[in-house]
Amino acid sequence: MSVAFVKEESAETAAETLLPDRPISPHPNLVTEAGLKALELQLQSAREAYDATSAIEDVNERRRQAAGPLRDLRYFAERVRTAQVVPHPTSADAVAFGSTVTFSRDDGRVQTYRIVGEDEADPKAGSISYVSPVARMLMGKAVGDVVSVGDQELEIVAIS
Repeated sequence: MSVAFVKEESAETAAETLLPDRPISPHPNLVTEAGLKALELQLQSAREAYDATSAIEDVNERRRQAAGPLRDLRYFAERVRTAQVVPHPTSADAVAFGSTVTFSRDDGRVQTYRIVGEDEADPKAGSISYVSPVARMLMGKAVGDVVSVGDQELEIVAIS
């Protein structure tokens, strides 16, 4: 629709209210039970933020303020809709989705990460996405196995 028929300040204002969608990963949307709950909370927060913009009287300001929450609402609605909950692994014999794996690097550092879904991954908090290069190399391996990631070798020292 042309902005000539809409109460807008300008074409630039109209463009400001149309944010591109957040990219959706082409990988299956695997999540832990906690990850699904977190997605549902983020969806609810986006819905509340979007609903709060309806109180703004100025149509142009309302559109500007609603653009971000509306984009987030679309993203989280799709991620919740496509979520595939993967139960916690029943065995610690091999690294699997949901496992917490501890490995040592060539330089002596020992790191521990839980392998989770893409939306719940937070390396600083100790979780990595199952599609990350490190997680992909570790999946299916057992304690004592060594994998090469880039120019590093990682030895698995514990799985839980």
